[in-house]
Amino acid sequence: MTYALVGGSGVLLDLGAFLLLYDVAGWHEQLANVLSTSIGITNNFVLNALFTFRRRDRLLVRYLRFYAVGLTGIALTFVLLAVFSRGLGIDPNLVKAGSLPVVLLFQFALNRKWSFG
Repeated sequence: MTYALVGGSGVLLDLGAFLLLYDVAGWHEQLANVLSTSIGITNNFVLNALFTFRRRDRLLVRYLRFYAVGLTGIALTFVLLAVFSRGLGIDPNLVKAGSLPVVLLFQFALNRKWSFG
């Protein structure tokens, strides 16, 4: 449950940053995705280390692992944006929002076993 709450805060930060970077600042959707996702990943790492997994040892190693897992989310969203936004003309905001639950579940499994295991 805590992971879902932390993930929710990361989703809000990620999506909010994406909307600002893409819609307001006019960045390319892929560049906006990388930066917004990185903000969400960092937020989630800090909160998960403190509250979900309560692991404060080897923080740099754990962060690098957590970020590596986060890169899988960036890659998955990259593909989804390319296919659905560029390929099919669906609004990148909708594609980004739709990708978040899928990415969250995938990353939870990886983080539980590898980043905080």
